[in-house]
Amino acid sequence: MEIDGRDFLNTPPMKTVRFGGSVAETLEKHKRGDSSDYELLRHQLADPEIKDAQIINWLQEFRSCVTQLTKDHEQLIYIILRLPWVGRSQAVVEEYMAFLGNLVSAQTVYLCSCLKMVVSLFTPKRVTICEGGVDFSDSDDEDENLPRNFDQCHEALQIIIRYVPSTSRFLMPILQDNFPFVQKSSRTLECYVHNLLRVTVYVPSIRRDVLEVIIGKLLKLDVSASRTDIEEAEETAAQNQRAEEQPEEGLFDMDEDVSADQPSRTDVMAHPVAERLDTLMAVLMAYIRDVCHVNGSFHVERTKELYKDLLNVFDKLILPTHASSHVQYTMFYLCSFKLALAEAYLDHLWKILQNPSQPAVLRQAAAGYLGSFLARAKFIPVLTVRACLDLLISWIHCYIDSQDNSGKQVCCDISLHGPFYAACQAVFYTLVFRHRAMLEASMKKGLEYMQSLNLERIVMCQLNPLKVCLSSVTSMFAAITRKYQVVFCYTIIERNNRNALPVVRSSGGGDGVTTNTNPLDSFFPFDPYLLRKSGHLIEPLYQVWDELADMELLPTKTGQQGSKEDEDDFLCGDTPKTEGILGMTPSSYDSNICSPSSVGSPPIARHRPF
Repeated sequence: MEIDGRDFLNTPPMKTVRFGGSVAETLEKHKRGDSSDYELLRHQLADPEIKDAQIINWLQEFRSCVTQLTKDHEQLIYIILRLPWVGRSQAVVEEYMAFLGNLVSAQTVYLCSCLKMVVSLFTPKRVTICEGGVDFSDSDDEDENLPRNFDQCHEALQIIIRYVPSTSRFLMPILQDNFPFVQKSSRTLECYVHNLLRVTVYVPSIRRDVLEVIIGKLLKLDVSASRTDIEEAEETAAQNQRAEEQPEEGLFDMDEDVSADQPSRTDVMAHPVAERLDTLMAVLMAYIRDVCHVNGSFHVERTKELYKDLLNVFDKLILPTHASSHVQYTMFYLCSFKLALAEAYLDHLWKILQNPSQPAVLRQAAAGYLGSFLARAKFIPVLTVRACLDLLISWIHCYIDSQDNSGKQVCCDISLHGPFYAACQAVFYTLVFRHRAMLEASMKKGLEYMQSLNLERIVMCQLNPLKVCLSSVTSMFAAITRKYQVVFCYTIIERNNRNALPVVRSSGGGDGVTTNTNPLDSFFPFDPYLLRKSGHLIEPLYQVWDELADMELLPTKTGQQGSKEDEDDFLCGDTPKTEGILGMTPSSYDSNICSPSSVGSPPIARHRPF
């Protein structure tokens, strides 16, 4: 390595211009009360124009007297920790890392300071940009040396861990506290999340905590960018693009057909929050893929451990979060690697649903995940779908039996029977999406199976699930079951329509009211994935709604709803506003991430091992 024409690895350090005595002498004089050289030393170290040779010279002297750098020299150490060592010559980087190792081993009081310094370098450095005479501070996203700089940071962190094995206990709070504000640029967030995940490779003991921090931040982005907002932003951007590309009338007519056949599609989201979320989801999914595969081959043990960590975070954060649209796809993607993963996930959701000790709101959410996962995951075979339907149907019939035998008058009440209605909706939704696959192999056996479910008893019971479930689901379910003469629902649906549910007062207080015809809300967590970059991984795994095949089953007026192109609009026009509606998850939450009865997190359900 040559600097200024000299080989620093094979020759002694060149003499540099400096003032005052050696570091050892300066520290000794400072101890006796003479601080003149000490202040001069601090001033020279803080020089923004400090040269590589000077840094190396100073660090070598500090290493030789590291035992003297006690807490009394805290300010001096802080100046050293602010030296711009990353991105310098290899000689400087190696000398600085050696100093860090010596410092934390001899003076553990500085461990957290060293960790904070390294973690602060996990994002691009700040630069000042002048626009319109006003200075803005922003990240230097175009620094081509970022990968090398990040490599040096992780090497330094590993050196510290090697010298102080208990480092992981102090590292996690620092990683959490230094997480950039979610409104920072996509590049800043991407770099930090990437580096956090990279830390878990050599500090696996903190992986679950790191995933919890990252997913918590992703959920904040997810719930702040609603599905409707993202779709409107994309539509507006598409309209603006078409307007810009529209040539003046009568000009360039010969080129119109060519441009129409080659639409320009970009992976950048029009909605700024969705763009940040998309970038981070792509990083997290790439991490999941790389952990579960070694040299392109699936690794069972590593995948099991990651599944356990992600499932823990799912229970703690994702499941109780209402209105998230994309973060839950981390579990969807992971489960696509192996059927055993998908079956374990389904079993976990089932246990939450049928567990009466769980809060009703979480049981309803689990039913929503169960039905949506069965309906949308292409990688789940029909046999598994049928096994899950058998469990759900059996539980539903047992629930009806318990109500019939209770000796009390049974009525349609979402607040009393929420998990029951959620389970019914999960069954209806699954049959809407998967009935064709059930009937493909053998129409006779498929119909026999559907008839064995005794759906007629469910739809005609006094609890009246068709009155509570989402109307688009019940309409399609009614059409399908009528076509195959499994059960006839229209008489009940028409009667329910004549007796609409009463008005429900807004949970936010005041005089606002809204007519609620769908108490279960449209909670289908695996509705179409809208993010583009990360969506490339989800698309081949995802079961879209076959609109042309199924819409013909519906009455004409229903079939006229929504005909947007290139869109899975199964629930189009039937998604109520969540404000003021008694939904599956209360809209009166102070936070989108909390348990139904308190601000704290819900209890973590036990998961079944593989």
